[in-house]
Amino acid sequence: MISTTRTLMVQGTTSDAGKSLLVTALCRWWVKQGIRVAPFKPQNMALNSAVSVDGGEIGRAQAVQAQACRLEPHTDMNPVLLKPNTEVGAQVIIHGHAIGNMEASDYHDYKRIAHQAVLESHKRLAADFDAVIVEGAGSPAEINLRDNDIANMGFAEAVDCPVILVADIDRGGVFAHLVGTLALLSESEQKRIKGFVINRFRGDIALLQSGLDWLEEYTGKPVLGVLPYLRGLHLEAEDALPREADIAPQTGVPYLRVIVPVLPRISNHTDFDPLRLHPQVELQFIGPNDEIPAADLIILPGSKSIRNDLAYLRKQGWGCAIQRHLRYGGKLIGICGGFQMLGQTVHDPLGVEGGSGSCDGLGLLELETTLAAEKQLRNVSGKLLIGDVTVSGYEIHAGVTSGLALGHPVINLGDRVEGAISQDGQVLGTYLHGLFESSEACMELLKWAGLSDAKKQDYHGLRESAIERLADAVEIHLNTDKLRHILEAN
Repeated sequence: MISTTRTLMVQGTTSDAGKSLLVTALCRWWVKQGIRVAPFKPQNMALNSAVSVDGGEIGRAQAVQAQACRLEPHTDMNPVLLKPNTEVGAQVIIHGHAIGNMEASDYHDYKRIAHQAVLESHKRLAADFDAVIVEGAGSPAEINLRDNDIANMGFAEAVDCPVILVADIDRGGVFAHLVGTLALLSESEQKRIKGFVINRFRGDIALLQSGLDWLEEYTGKPVLGVLPYLRGLHLEAEDALPREADIAPQTGVPYLRVIVPVLPRISNHTDFDPLRLHPQVELQFIGPNDEIPAADLIILPGSKSIRNDLAYLRKQGWGCAIQRHLRYGGKLIGICGGFQMLGQTVHDPLGVEGGSGSCDGLGLLELETTLAAEKQLRNVSGKLLIGDVTVSGYEIHAGVTSGLALGHPVINLGDRVEGAISQDGQVLGTYLHGLFESSEACMELLKWAGLSDAKKQDYHGLRESAIERLADAVEIHLNTDKLRHILEAN
């Protein structure tokens, strides 16, 4: 057992190199060694988020890492969250709560203040746990972002912790990525790199060995292991849409065709992971200028910029496509921002998502939404009124919605009802993220959408199995003795 708190940081040569995956894997592996461990990401830029146990908002990846540690997610696990709402600006969330929107140049100056929030959260975690496993952001070798850095080496230097560098061999150029990243670090930062992990390898490991030997000789740093390409592994994405193709429905069984528009500011697209993994569902994300195919169910996702994304939908022809879909008896669901889009009007008098103003919604439900300064953040559970089954999830929204359509709610949360369904039963809207993670609720919604013999799926079990699979990969493919030494020696 580790006697004092240790901190170990995982940084990557690129975005999506495997930082989130490796932190999740290490967290569960160390938990299985009897160590009390917590995940930590100083600064996250993502539109996939979760509600923490203390009523704040953190990156979705840190919520999954908390599960790997068998903990409830807490705002200290991700003290700074940036949610982009334009090409050059983002909503800034500190310790779980939004403090406003900033342009990139303004935030660069603000990072000195954000740095204090990062150190405060790390200090609290370090006091409560034996080990803190930290995830970096992007790459530590971004020359233009080194000043006032709080996401990578700036943090590692501040708390004096060792770093593991991970690279994705599936992208190609893995040795250039590792050596190039190391070369662009300062001398003190180079010394912090205690070893390399190569991720997503497929093939004969013997054919890679000469490269690994060269890398160790050239850099003087050990390769801690090579993680294999884990086919079929599902781990909720930090922000990017899934790299893997959606799972095809089982042959010979009825299935439901579901399509989701990829909005420019799509948020919490992890809502659709249970559908992507369901053997009776064929789910497609429809990108810009893609043909909009026929489907049984259209789902409008969450959005960080409702009015701009509504304009995008109309420009891409979704307004006409949805009307045609409904005329032919198809079903439509709007979740969070998608729910707001279903109404008649969206107002943003305070400029919460950019410039102030109003716009017309799709006019499919008799309601209107006004964006407020204070965001509503809560974990909830109740009864889905379709099928009268248990449902749970979380709400993250600035909108306050009113109108006659709310007289036909979708969910009973005990102290209130939530959502709306049209009188003809074709259009459904809700603020509840995670709607499809509840097995029985997912099954009933699939039946409502036209899949008469929909089967139950244990999504939480699938996620837990993936985390266990990652921990097993650490045990089998990484040098665990060196991992222990790195953690205990710092």
